Amino acid sequence: MKASEVSKLTGLPVSTLRFYERKQLIPEQFVSRDENNYRVYHEGVIGFLEDVKTLLTVSFTIQELILLINENENFYIEKKVLVMEKIQQIQELEAKLQTSKTFLADVLEGKANFQTPCRSMDTTV
Repeated sequence: MKASEVSKLTGLPVSTLRFYERKQLIPEQFVSRDENNYRVYHEGVIGFLEDVKTLLTVSFTIQELILLINENENFYIEKKVLVMEKIQQIQELEAKLQTSKTFLADVLEGKANFQTPCRSMDTTV
């Protein structure tokens, strides 16, 4: 499929696809060239790019993603440490989000110390 089709299916701009290719983030198995030297993406690239988008949302850098997709077994320990660190960061973020959620529920119930009660607010937002 063409870059424009991949862009439409993934929501990634074509310029981002080109950037990922320059950074060698898209493995060669997902892209080839046709007789006119145009890029042809294989269907598997869609799932791969969705995974990339997911990892970017949890603060993986492009360099970290490149390490993660590297098939060289010499990097196994580095990959494992990286993934374990990201899991720890996500768990810490989850705890902070839960604290914030509890606090906001207290605001709605008028239990927060910094403001006047919100009892008259419609909580069915």
